[in-house]
Amino acid sequence: MAKVKTVFYCKECGNESPKWIGHCPGCGAWNSYVEESVVVGKDNKSVKKSITGETKSKPIPVREVSNVKEARLDLCYNELNRVLGGGLVSGSLVLLGGEPGIGKSTLLLQVALNLRDKKVLYVSGEESAQQIKMRAERIGINNDNCLILTETNTTDIIKHVEETLPDILIIDSIQTLESAAVDSTAGSISQIRETAAEMNKVAKSLHIPTFLIGHITKDGTIAGPKILEHIVDTVIQFEGDRHYGFRVLRTVKNRFGSSAELGIFEMNANGLREVSNPSEILLSQREEDVSGISIAATLEGLRPMMIETQALVSTAAYGTPQRSCTGFDTRRLNMLLAVLEKRAGFRLSSKDVFLNIAGGLRVDDPAMDLAVVAAILSSNDDVAISNRYAFAAEVGLSGEVRAVNRIEARIAEADKLGMEKIFISKYNLRGIDKSKYNVEIVAISTINEMLRC
Repeated sequence: MAKVKTVFYCKECGNESPKWIGHCPGCGAWNSYVEESVVVGKDNKSVKKSITGETKSKPIPVREVSNVKEARLDLCYNELNRVLGGGLVSGSLVLLGGEPGIGKSTLLLQVALNLRDKKVLYVSGEESAQQIKMRAERIGINNDNCLILTETNTTDIIKHVEETLPDILIIDSIQTLESAAVDSTAGSISQIRETAAEMNKVAKSLHIPTFLIGHITKDGTIAGPKILEHIVDTVIQFEGDRHYGFRVLRTVKNRFGSSAELGIFEMNANGLREVSNPSEILLSQREEDVSGISIAATLEGLRPMMIETQALVSTAAYGTPQRSCTGFDTRRLNMLLAVLEKRAGFRLSSKDVFLNIAGGLRVDDPAMDLAVVAAILSSNDDVAISNRYAFAAEVGLSGEVRAVNRIEARIAEADKLGMEKIFISKYNLRGIDKSKYNVEIVAISTINEMLRC
C-alpha cells in the first residue's frame, strides 16, 4: 500500500532533501527548504536501465538538421506580439506573471475574445464561469470560439484539451492546478513542478501554444520553484503602478526572440488598450517651461522612447540630506551627485535631491544619466530647460560624457516628436549623417560643455 512520507523541497530550485537543511547545495540559497507530504508506492524503487539497449534517438550532424521556420500566430495586439518576438510560436509555453489586480487575466481574456477565427480554451481555477462572463461583457467583445472551463485537475483538463483541440490554451493560474501524481496541496512546490511539466508535455505533443498565468511573491518573483521558469519557453513580467494607468509587459526570458523587449498598455474602464506611441503620452503637455524637468531619449529593447525626468533640489531641513528616487536607481543618483560635486563644482552635499521618472515607469538605461544631470542642475539653479531639448548620453566618474548604443534610433525618435536639439556624446558622431534629421545634434564631451551650451 501507498504510504505518506515527509520530504523537504527548496522553493528556489526544487532540490529535494529527506531532512531540513539551512543551505541548499543545489542553488546556494539560505533558509529556502519547506516541508511537504508526498505519497510513495510500495514498488517505489530505483530502476536501473540497461546501457546496451536500443534507443529511439540518433545523433546527427548539425548541418543535417532540418531548418523549418515556424509560422507565428498574430494575437491582434502589436505590443504583445513584440514582447513575444513577433507572435506566438506553435507549441510554445508562455508564463505571464504579475501582481494581483495588475490585469493578467484581463489581457489574456481580451486576446481570447479578439481571435475570432481561432478556438481558444480558457481554463480558470480561480474564477467561476459567471465571473469570467462578467469581465467579458465589460470588455465588450462577443466571441463564440472562446470556450470557458472551470477545472483544476490536470487529468480532466488534458482530456478536454484532447477533445476540443484548441488553437490556444490559457491556464489561469498554474498555482491552482492539481496533479493526481502528487499528494500535496495546490500551489506547493511539488504540485507546481509536476503540473507545469504536464502542461509542457501537452503543449509540445499537441503543438498547442499555451499561456500560464503565475502569481508572484511579496519580493516580486514568480511563486514556486525556480525550475518553473526553466521549463517554460517564455517568461513575461506584467508591471505597473496602481496609481497610474500604464501597464508594462517586460520579457524576462524568450527562446524565440529578444529578451529585452517592452510592451506598454493603458488600463481603462473597458480593459487594456495598447499604447503604440508611448513617447507622446509620457511627455506632459506644458505651456510654460519649468525648472527641474528634462527629456531623456531612452531605449527599451529595440524601442526608443522619450521620457520626462523630474528633479527637485532644495535646502535640507534636517542634518542629513535626503536622496529619493522613483523609477531610477538610487545608487546611480548618488554617483551622479558625487560627479557633479567633484568634477563640476556644484555643492549638493547639503541639499535634498528628489528624482522622479514620469509615468510610473522604471528605467535602467545608462543614457538617462545626462538627462538626470540636466534636471538636477536646472532645479538647483532654478533655470528652465526647453521642453524641445532631449538628452541621450552616459556620464562617467571623471565627468566625461560617454557614448551609448543605437544613437540613431534615439535621434530619429527625437526628430519625429519635433525636438529642436538633442545632446549626445561626441564619440557617437562617427557615421551619423546630420542632414537626414531636422533636429539639431549637439555633441559634447564633458558636463561643463553642456553647461556652456
